[in-house]
Amino acid sequence: MRILVTGGAGFIGSEFVRQLLSAPDSVAGGLRVTVLDKLTYSGVEANLAPVADHPGYAFVRGDICDQDVVDQVMPGHDAVVHFAAESHVDRSIAGAGPFVTTNVLGTQVLLDSARKHGVGRFVHVSTDEVYGSISEGSWTEEWPLQPNSPYSASKAASDLLALAYHRTHGMDVVVTRCSNNYGHYQFPEKVIPLFTTNLLDGAKVPLYGTGGNIRDWLHVSDHCRGIELALTKGRAGEVYNIGGGTEITNKQLTGLLLDAAGAGWDMVVPVEDRKGHDLRYSLDISKISEELGYTPQVGFEQGLADTIAWYRDNRAWWEPLKAKAALAQ
Repeated sequence: MRILVTGGAGFIGSEFVRQLLSAPDSVAGGLRVTVLDKLTYSGVEANLAPVADHPGYAFVRGDICDQDVVDQVMPGHDAVVHFAAESHVDRSIAGAGPFVTTNVLGTQVLLDSARKHGVGRFVHVSTDEVYGSISEGSWTEEWPLQPNSPYSASKAASDLLALAYHRTHGMDVVVTRCSNNYGHYQFPEKVIPLFTTNLLDGAKVPLYGTGGNIRDWLHVSDHCRGIELALTKGRAGEVYNIGGGTEITNKQLTGLLLDAAGAGWDMVVPVEDRKGHDLRYSLDISKISEELGYTPQVGFEQGLADTIAWYRDNRAWWEPLKAKAALAQ
């Protein structure tokens, strides 16, 4: 099987590629994975170093919005798993243009190319943020889309576009929507790696508003197992929610990170709440569990401890990224 993975040098995409190519039968089974990544600020080719010597691995640096590049890479692949996206909400609030361009136009370019070149399956990786905010209960896949940030609006648009290609052109499209991911190799602008690396450096951490916003946390390895199930077993034209089953407030999460660092609440700086900040996310994962056999395997306590330990032991990975980001501000 030949799989094209867009955004495969990013946090979640690189975990997916490492999982695929680290499988014991990946060589004997003839698995081929091509990563297409623009290597923007959050795409790090070194994330793929553990599998770079695999005989089935290939890397192409390119933009999913570039039709010529996509048409050069697409032929011969059996499936596309589409991770490539602008994904940081704060950046989308500051400027929505790149989010609309990459997340909507880039998805359209990929869909057109996959259809033209006869690719069998197209997995579009999305987010629970397209549903908006929910005060109680959990979202099923049939819930109406009510995005509240430019980022989530651009992802909702790309979801609908992918599903429209299934309905209009008969393409074998599957959409996945995940809750908040955490784990190793996550770019240190997101809350867990940001707070962890700040505290490792003795720096304070910014907490939005009262910290009462609730998120469901999903370890990246569990997320990627869910995506692989959607790739191999999912039904065409369907949406599958992938959650972790651990809902806590941002203030509770901050407390756990402070405890792990041996720090107190004097290391927290309250900051003005994010514009349009969703109060709570919660996914119903009954569909993927019952149809595809998905269950989260990484408990949050152990997963968070492992993540903190990884950042503690891998300064050589994140320090240059934070230094480069600081210079760009």
